[in-house]
Amino acid sequence: MPTYVYKCKVCEHQFETFQKITDEPVKDCPVCGGGVGKVLYPPSIVFRGSGFHINDYPSSSSSTSGNGKKPETASESKPETKAETLPAKA
Repeated sequence: MPTYVYKCKVCEHQFETFQKITDEPVKDCPVCGGGVGKVLYPPSIVFRGSGFHINDYPSSSSSTSGNGKKPETASESKPETKAETLPAKA
């Protein structure tokens, strides 16, 4: 079950409750009876770096280096040559 943190708007008392997602939210402070509101926290997962999936788990079909460019292979680095043309049949 999720844990929710509530804070009283009157006495600023903070408390945690274990509730189902479908349960009604708490409306009253257990200390003074004032109105309460949920305290929102940022998510606990953080992705850092220039790339998460691309740099760590490259696919075998498209291998890339860290800068996002495909490495040159021997066939790609050769200069282009003109294809030989066959004489036309008469």
